[in-house]
Amino acid sequence: MEEVTEVAAEATESPVESRSPPAHQSDTSGAAVQAAVDGETVSLLTEGLIRKLGPETDSVKDKLDELIRNQEVMVEAMEHENTRFSESEATKSLGELLSEAKRYHNKLVLIRKEMVALHEKSTKLKKRALKLQQQKQKEDLHREQQKERELER
Repeated sequence: MEEVTEVAAEATESPVESRSPPAHQSDTSGAAVQAAVDGETVSLLTEGLIRKLGPETDSVKDKLDELIRNQEVMVEAMEHENTRFSESEATKSLGELLSEAKRYHNKLVLIRKEMVALHEKSTKLKKRALKLQQQKQKEDLHREQQKERELER
């Protein structure tokens, strides 16, 4: 605010004051001169303000540009991290899937072992049944032969 006051003081000290209208002009021409003085004063004040605040504004603009670039870099980094995070989640899901597959594989191995054991038992039972059947046939044959012998006597 003090800078603006200084700029205004510089502008009022400019040669505009020396151009004040002579006293013998009428009020209408005085209003036109006042408008011209006001226009010149405004223009001088504007130029002074731009000179005074221009470098500071440029500096602020440069800093804002740098902040925008930094923000873009941060956005890129965040997108990269989000991608890594989603890949990590996918890897975690893949790990869970692999552990589930391993668990089912182990179940299948156990079922296969049980089936092999049952197959062996059934094979043994079939052999035993066959032996028993053969033995019964032998006994039946032997009994029949004995009956025939007894009948022959």
